[in-house]
Amino acid sequence: MADEKQYKGAVSTARQLCDAMGYPESEVERYDRIIEHFPMLITPYYLSLIDKNDPDDPIARMCIPSDAELSTTGSFDTSGEKLNTKQEGVQHKYAQTALILSTNVCATYCRYCFRKRLVGISEDELAKQAEDTVKYVKAHPEITNVLVSGGDPLMNPNRIIKSYLEGLSAVDTLDFIRFGSRVPVTCPQRIYDDKELLDMFAEYAKKKTLYLITQFNHPREITEESVKAVRCMQERGIQVRNQTVLLRGVNDDPKVLGELLRKFTRISVVPYYIFQCRPVTGVKERFQVPLLEGVKIVDAAKNMQNGPGKAVRYAMSHPLGKIEILGELSEGEMLFKFHQSKYPKNASRIFTVKLSPDTAWLDDDLTPLKK
Repeated sequence: MADEKQYKGAVSTARQLCDAMGYPESEVERYDRIIEHFPMLITPYYLSLIDKNDPDDPIARMCIPSDAELSTTGSFDTSGEKLNTKQEGVQHKYAQTALILSTNVCATYCRYCFRKRLVGISEDELAKQAEDTVKYVKAHPEITNVLVSGGDPLMNPNRIIKSYLEGLSAVDTLDFIRFGSRVPVTCPQRIYDDKELLDMFAEYAKKKTLYLITQFNHPREITEESVKAVRCMQERGIQVRNQTVLLRGVNDDPKVLGELLRKFTRISVVPYYIFQCRPVTGVKERFQVPLLEGVKIVDAAKNMQNGPGKAVRYAMSHPLGKIEILGELSEGEMLFKFHQSKYPKNASRIFTVKLSPDTAWLDDDLTPLKK
């Protein structure tokens, strides 16, 4: 794990949460019951962003457990990750991309996480040795880019991060390497207070194009501290992009989402994707927004943007591929396009689906689009 002093005072138990938030003693048992199934961890920094006087605070919604997490509806693997796991911790769904699960630890455990089956609990599917991952990538020259994910890859000790940077940057067939991290949002000090980490990224950015893919979901997450972390990476040659998840009660308002997109362009962060929240067990009922509503929110937010802000795509990570949500045609019929597909025959394919007002995901059984 990264330097633990940066996480001293983190909230991980029900009693700590109730003390920190001023909840009554009677709530301890309730939160204990949820945390027993899905671990909680909130950094002191991220906890400080919560408005304790607002019962509907969006920051609290993203990090404080809810009874809704005990719902049994949904799935723990909504994108077919297990089917695409080729060796421990390596997923290879698309020919040109390898996804590496480098750790199961995060600085803060988001309640909407689509890897709730893994994060903080199981070590299944995780890459215990960077060396084996690099060997896999070298053995598959069709792979032109790698996404190092988790958990959160920046929660790895610096020596582990360096082993990935060193090994992958030496692979000639790779065009670039991405690190997907929410650390700039939930614990930015991990970045700007760690000279060794920054020097390491600066060194390898000279050898291979590096991207940091962040996940800011609400304008209040863009603070002086988080901007400092982003700037530190940018100043060392790391390109920073953001992918947001559309979340009920967090950013399902065009004004909020539009403000978030504008704030990205102010700090030279390219808004990359707005992802449809996945129908994960314990997540879908609390966070999913119906597609017909979601496309209106995204379009209204994009209409508030100029230039780079308009480049963001509304998409879903479906078992069949990354599907772009283009818009409603008429009376519930929605237009979709494969932005990326597991099956070559679907590359760039456009299709329509008739949706009901409460449909928030496409059924896995899109039989005509399967291989």
